[in-house]
Amino acid sequence: MTERILITGGAGFIGSNFVHQTVREHSEFQITVVDAMTYAANKDNLKGVEDQIDFVEGDICNPGLMDDLVSKNDVVVNFAGESHVDNSLRDPDPFVHTNLLGVYSLLKAIRKYDRRLHHVSTDEVFGDLPLESDERFTESTPYKPSSPYAATKASADMLIAAWVRSFGLRATVSMCANNYGPRQHVEKFIPRQITNILLGERPKLYGAGANIREWTHVDDHNAAVHAILSKGKEGETYIIGAGEDAEAPNKQVMGLILELMGQPEDAFDSVADRAGHDMRYATDTTKIRTELGWRPRYTSLRDGLVETIKWYRDNVDYWRPQKQQTEERYGQ
Repeated sequence: MTERILITGGAGFIGSNFVHQTVREHSEFQITVVDAMTYAANKDNLKGVEDQIDFVEGDICNPGLMDDLVSKNDVVVNFAGESHVDNSLRDPDPFVHTNLLGVYSLLKAIRKYDRRLHHVSTDEVFGDLPLESDERFTESTPYKPSSPYAATKASADMLIAAWVRSFGLRATVSMCANNYGPRQHVEKFIPRQITNILLGERPKLYGAGANIREWTHVDDHNAAVHAILSKGKEGETYIIGAGEDAEAPNKQVMGLILELMGQPEDAFDSVADRAGHDMRYATDTTKIRTELGWRPRYTSLRDGLVETIKWYRDNVDYWRPQKQQTEERYGQ
């Protein structure tokens, strides 16, 4: 039985990879993609699947457009959003616009037509954990966002929870650890270092690089979203993460990238640290593993990085136009 699925933010990094995976592995879906085509989106992200989807350029904050698109679909998966912490520190306005008001716009249409929603959030809504700790985020961890980005994502999660309780909205939410993989904008940590090296430039590390992240390959994230769509319980939240073997300090990740690309271990520059930089993210994914049977394919960051480096090496024409503008924007 064919279901009509609306994928918001489907020309961005995670969303476009979700589109490709859905076309490749889930023929039960008829796909519509809507994307506002901000700087972080790229129509080239959808190359190879253009003829198998309907594409609409538009903002999820447009209530008329959302009403029309939601009415024509059975399921909405929301990837739309501003996601770069540094940008949220410079100018929070776009984050409030898309991450909060955009979700509100979607909720009105989804409630009106009684559609199923899956909302993609982030583990950053929980704040951070101490470096010297065995603690991990769970679905019941209290919210304590550190950045404007995380605060807008947390606010959207709370709106959805309220709509579930007050109006019976059929929704699920997932929080994922840091993603990496093909088609990620070069402003993000891993592709920025890879593309610097490919251009003969020195990569850059915030502060001492002690901040720890759990790295989840985008294909694993999207497989988890599909597991939630097919087997998840409405009204529930699920945390997605690759596990302890994919957890590493930023300096170690930098070292692994340098090693895999044949560079000396000290071939990077340290720059001033980010304001309010979260120290550690780590997830407990017991719920999604036990209840839905999901398992990551890339449990080793090394294996995922090998494929990711190859993708950026093989797709210079894709990321080069983004690169100069990105480096000028950040200036360090």
